[in-house]
Amino acid sequence: MTIDAAFTEHARVLAEAARDLPGTLSHVADTMHACFTRGNTLLACGNGGSAADAEHLVGELVGRFRGERKALSAVALTGSGATVTALANDYGYDRVFARQVEALARAGDVLFAFSTSGNSPNVVEAARAARARGCTVVAFTGAAGGRLRAEADIVVAAPSAVVARIQEVHGFCIHAIVEALDHRLRTDAAP
Repeated sequence: MTIDAAFTEHARVLAEAARDLPGTLSHVADTMHACFTRGNTLLACGNGGSAADAEHLVGELVGRFRGERKALSAVALTGSGATVTALANDYGYDRVFARQVEALARAGDVLFAFSTSGNSPNVVEAARAARARGCTVVAFTGAAGGRLRAEADIVVAAPSAVVARIQEVHGFCIHAIVEALDHRLRTDAAP
């Protein structure tokens, strides 16, 4: 694929996402707002580029996005190499996120589960563990959604089957929902 073709494909996929996803993203921002207003925590997981997306989201929440605000309770389940490798060794890689959900999640928390295929076994297992604990599961997938679709309460399905385009849409969606969340939090704080 040429660079020009990559830009063309990106623009097409983003235009389709702009048509299909705003309502879903608003629902996600509302879900996050309710989670943080209750004093709950957001957990996030994924593999490879999706792990980077999970950590990116958490960084925007614990840190800040465009303006100053209080730190929000968010944890990337990908962040500790010692924990992930110990769990992979002791329980198998399919359980590295589910075991952390079992340790950390409580009813009312939200799990962001990133999987471009929707079929990453460890992400699907984390979603199952989260739902068993009364958490809301937000799945970020590609167009097909995979097995993760059935384990999620909300699905943000990037309208593509190409991993790079899916991840580009996911990155944009992270920024859009955090910006919407920040707006809700500023509104809460207004006199």
